[in-house]
Amino acid sequence: MTFSICARESYTDESGTDRMRFGVAVTTRLPGVGRLCPFVNEHGAVATQSLVNVDLGRKGAEYLADGLAIEDALDALVNADDSAPERQLHGVGADGTFTFSGEECKDWFGHASGDGYTVAGNLLTGPEVIEATAAAYESSAHDERADVIDDPEGPEPLAERLIDALAAGHEVGGDRREDQTVQSAAVRVARTEDREVTSFYDDLRVDATEAPVADLRETYELAVEGFRSAIARQEDDAGA
Repeated sequence: MTFSICARESYTDESGTDRMRFGVAVTTRLPGVGRLCPFVNEHGAVATQSLVNVDLGRKGAEYLADGLAIEDALDALVNADDSAPERQLHGVGADGTFTFSGEECKDWFGHASGDGYTVAGNLLTGPEVIEATAAAYESSAHDERADVIDDPEGPEPLAERLIDALAAGHEVGGDRREDQTVQSAAVRVARTEDREVTSFYDDLRVDATEAPVADLRETYELAVEGFRSAIARQEDDAGA
């Protein structure tokens, strides 16, 4: 199942407290990828793909919440999986990263990791997809301020930057199965910070479309618009 990116960032919230945010974004030439591949909580982000095993993602995220290091958690899952040669599994925890691509994944397949992020894909046009996705994320990563959507001088929210990274990989080729026109994409973000109002733009899916990344971007923009409207309405009610 095509390609995905997981990311971990440290930041300082508006009260001056040190926090972490985790995110995962994925796209594929099949419907409903958001139900199968991306897993995230306030302890890390995991993506399971190729011959997808949802339990790998779900249990990986649970193990991180239980306090396991991501290398230990995901390595244990891979070692216990009889179908590991056909799997891809990668992700980020609070203190590390993990990448695995089984030798029986379908070409082109591979993965990469950097400072606080991992990228992996299979059935791609070539390594340039992974390289472009990683480069796009690196170009905007590691701003330690809170991602506040109405701060014109602040960083773009992590969800938006992960969508941008997918777009870069998609632009240079993406998934090579051009005969499969029904596609999907998803992005999910979690933080150690509790916010008074849920960020509507942090958990989005486009389940069946011919333009997954563009439609995910449009969905994100509409979600941000809805979030702003909800905040404004809340402020108006408070002032009434």
